[in-house]
Amino acid sequence: LSELGSESAKIKAMGIMDKLSTDKTVKVLNILEKNIQDGSKLSTLLNHNNDTEDEERLWRDLIMERVTKSADACLTAINIMTSPNMPKAVYIEDVIERVIQYTKFHLQNTLYPQYDPVYRVDPHGGGVLSSKAKRAKCSTHKQRVIVMLYNKVCDIVSSLSELLEIQLLTDTTILQVSSMGITPFFVENVSELQLCAIKLVTAVSTL
Repeated sequence: LSELGSESAKIKAMGIMDKLSTDKTVKVLNILEKNIQDGSKLSTLLNHNNDTEDEERLWRDLIMERVTKSADACLTAINIMTSPNMPKAVYIEDVIERVIQYTKFHLQNTLYPQYDPVYRVDPHGGGVLSSKAKRAKCSTHKQRVIVMLYNKVCDIVSSLSELLEIQLLTDTTILQVSSMGITPFFVENVSELQLCAIKLVTAVSTL
């Protein structure tokens, strides 16, 4: 899927995606939807039950692998849809909604807590940690896999703004996209995502 994501970006840049058979492209999109669905609701936060540290790390690695795979599927699907001169058949509502659902979930539950401690839930049951002091103490060190996921999600958000310029989406979908575009401005340490969100909000406002 990672290879498919990068190859689809190249084909999109070359402007030859529309030369592929529409039937085959639609089949690929339907398969991609299943892969997006697989990681769209998986929590990547560590499970602090009675697991050993090794078990916990293994569990997290498996989850992150599935979440990253779903991000690649999102990117491939959105690369297909935002390629020039694509037939109407490729703009499958379920696939678009699945991409948005995946992106919203992992921004809120995976990336924001990693980049901004205010979004972290207190493991001792104290709710969301909202102290400004928590931000000050936050380590800037990030796992490579989280940085990779962050970059992929930035690409997805940026590509969604392209999709809005090409395809008319339902009102419900537009509302979801709008909230996804506005939230990053209330999060610290996500400047790249905020730039992508500006594109997204601008695309929504021109509809």
